[in-house]
Amino acid sequence: MLHYFRTLWELTRARITLLRGQPERGEITTTVIVTALMAIAAIAIVAIIVAKLIQKANSIDLGLG
Repeated sequence: MLHYFRTLWELTRARITLLRGQPERGEITTTVIVTALMAIAAIAIVAIIVAKLIQKANSIDLGLG
């Protein structure tokens, strides 16, 4: 069992060392956050436009009633 934990520890340590050697890996988080914020803004803008269009369409008097 001790051998298993030592192997796991060495693999984890090697992976951390490898990731520390690649400094541009931290930019992925910033890119994901900015992309998510842009997607949220786009959804909000579309929702506002759709609400205004529905409101305008409902206010048109067709003279049926």
